[in-house]
Amino acid sequence: MIQITLPDGATKSVAKGTTPFDIAKEISEGLARNIISASFNSKTIETQTPLEEDGSLVLYTWQQAEGKKAFWHSSAHVLAQALEILYPGIKLTIGPAIENGFYYDVDFGEHTLSDKDLETIEKKMLEIARGKHTFSMRSASKDEALSYYKSQNNQYKVELIDNLEDGTITFCDHDSFTDLCRGGHIPHTGIIKAVKLLSVAGAYWRGDETKTQLTRVYGISFPKQKELTEYLALLEEAKKRDHRKLGKELELFTFSQKVGQGLPLWLPKGAALRERLENFLKKAQQKAGYEQVATPHIGNKDLYVTSGHYDKYGADSFQTIQTPAEGEEFLLKPMNCPHHCEIYNSKPWSYKELPKRFAEFGTVYRYEQSGELHGLTRVRGFTQDDAHIFCMPDQLDQEFKNVIDLVLYVFGSLGFENFTAQVSLRDPEKPEKYIGSDENWEKAEQAILNAAKSKELDYVVEYGEAAFYGPKLDFMVKDALGRNWQLGTIQVDYNLPERFDLTYKGSDNGLHRPVMIHRAPFGSMERFVAILLEHTGGNFPLWLTPSQVIILPVGEKYEKYAQKVLKSLENHEIRALIDCRNETVGKKIREAEMNKVPYMIIIGDKEASEETLSVRKHGGEDLGMFTENEFVQYIEKEVGKTLKTFN
Repeated sequence: MIQITLPDGATKSVAKGTTPFDIAKEISEGLARNIISASFNSKTIETQTPLEEDGSLVLYTWQQAEGKKAFWHSSAHVLAQALEILYPGIKLTIGPAIENGFYYDVDFGEHTLSDKDLETIEKKMLEIARGKHTFSMRSASKDEALSYYKSQNNQYKVELIDNLEDGTITFCDHDSFTDLCRGGHIPHTGIIKAVKLLSVAGAYWRGDETKTQLTRVYGISFPKQKELTEYLALLEEAKKRDHRKLGKELELFTFSQKVGQGLPLWLPKGAALRERLENFLKKAQQKAGYEQVATPHIGNKDLYVTSGHYDKYGADSFQTIQTPAEGEEFLLKPMNCPHHCEIYNSKPWSYKELPKRFAEFGTVYRYEQSGELHGLTRVRGFTQDDAHIFCMPDQLDQEFKNVIDLVLYVFGSLGFENFTAQVSLRDPEKPEKYIGSDENWEKAEQAILNAAKSKELDYVVEYGEAAFYGPKLDFMVKDALGRNWQLGTIQVDYNLPERFDLTYKGSDNGLHRPVMIHRAPFGSMERFVAILLEHTGGNFPLWLTPSQVIILPVGEKYEKYAQKVLKSLENHEIRALIDCRNETVGKKIREAEMNKVPYMIIIGDKEASEETLSVRKHGGEDLGMFTENEFVQYIEKEVGKTLKTFN
C-alpha cells in the first residue's frame, strides 16, 4: 500500500499501481467523469499513470489551468497528426500548449500552407478526435529515439534528443501517431469536441534568427462547441480593442522603419497621456518619500558586469559601443538598478538617513528579436517607472508593505480591480540560474511571503519565476476581456548591495549592508499604456483621457460663446477643444464618438441666448442642460470618482 496526499491535506491509503482516475472515481463519479489530467509530486502525469510510491496528488479538470494545458498540449498532437496525413514528408519540431491554445512549428519542405488551408486541417483534426484514441506514454532509449528520427531525416528532433539524457526520453502514442514528448495529456482524443486554427506565422527554429524559418500553426480547442463560439466572440472584441489599432485611431503613438523596429514614437496626444501618468505617480511617490533621480541612457560595460546583468542578459542586449579609447566599451542601458546603486554609493550613509528611495522614469534598451516585437507590449526601447529603496533589514517588512499600498493605489485609480499576486521564488532544481547565498535568498523569500500574508493578498507561489538576483511579488491583472497580464512588480534583493559593496554606518559605528527593494507599479510605460488601452477599449478614466470635452457649435455665429466656454473650462484645468469645422453636427458627434471623447457640449440658439450647455455623454446618453459652473462641478466630481488621493 502507498499513502496519497490530496490538496486539502486528506490522505488515502491505496494499492500500488492505483491510477489518478481510480482515486477520482473513489472520491466521486462526477469528478471521475471530468478529470483530464493530474500531477504527482509536482510532476505532470496522465490520469491512467500507475502510482508506485507515496506522494502528493492533484487532480485537474478543464476548469483548472493545468487541465487546460494538458487539453491543449494533447490537441497539438492531434494537429501534428493531421498535418502529417495531409502533407506527407513534413518535419515536426515542437508543439506546446500556450496561455490560450497551442501551436506546432513545422518544416513543410516543398509544401506551402496558408490561412485558406486551415479549415481542411480542422476537419481532419475533428475526424481524428472522434476516434477516441487513447494517449499513452512509453520510454525509449536515446539510441532508439535517435534511430527513429534519423530514419525520418528529422534533424530537429535529433537535435532535441542530443540534448537529453538517456533514461529520461519518452514518447506519446495515439492512433497511428507518435511524438517525442515529456507527457501531460488528456485520457483520449474524443474529449476534444471543438477546434479552431487561428493563424499561420513564421518562427525561427529555437527562436534563433540564424536558423531555419519554420511555419507555426496556432490553434485552440475546447470540450464544448459553445465554449469555442464564446471564445471567438471574445477574439472579435479583442481585435476591436487591439492597442495597435486604437493607438493609431486615437493618434497616440506610431512606429517608423527609419527610426527602427520596436522603437515607438509618441505623438502629441500620447506624449501628453504619458506625462499625466508620470505626474500621477510622481505625486504619489513624493508623498511616500521618494526622491527623483536621473541617469544616462548608456553605461560602461563594467557596470553591468559588476551587477551580473551582462552575464545573464548580455545576449539580449544591444552590441557594445566601442569608443576611440582602447578597450573602453559601453552598453545601451538594459537596467536602471546598477545606476541607482552607484548613486547610493556616491556618499557615505548613516542608519539615521535610511531608507533612501530613488525613483526614475528611466528608458532602457533590450534587443528583442524582430519576430517577438508586438506593438507597445514587446519593444526594444521602453521607459520603466523604476525605483530602488535602500533600507536596513529591520525596515524591509514595512517598506515592502508600503510599496504594495502604492501598487494597489495605482490599480484602483486606473480601473484594474480584478487581480491576483504571484510570489515568484527560485527554482530549487536550477541553482545555477541565480546569484547570491542561500541564506540571503531564504531571508528575501520569507520577507515577501510575510508581506503578502500581512496585506491579505490573494496570492499564489510560483517556483522558477524569480529574477536572477532575488525573489519578487508580481501582480497579475485580469482585464475586461478576462486576459491575465503581469503588471507591477516588487523585488527583494540582498545580492546587488553585495556586488556593489553598498554600506551604511549603524548605531554601533560599524559598516552594515543595506537591503534593496526594486519596484515598478506600471512595469513599463509602453506596455502599461497598451494594456490600459485594451482594458478600457480606449475609454480611459476621465482624469487621464486626452480630451475630456469637445464643444460643438451648430453654426459659425455660436463660435464666440463656444470660445468663452472653452476658456472657462481651461481655467478649471478641464481639457477641452472646439470643433469649428463646416460640417453637420451629426458628423461631428459621430467623429467625437469614434475619438472616445467622454463629453460633448452642443451649442445652438437656446444655449447661446441662455448661456447654458447642452451635454451629451460618450455612448449617446443625453445629460440635459447645465450652467457652466454646474458642468465644471460635474466634471470635477466624475474625475474624483476614479482619481483617488494617495495617503
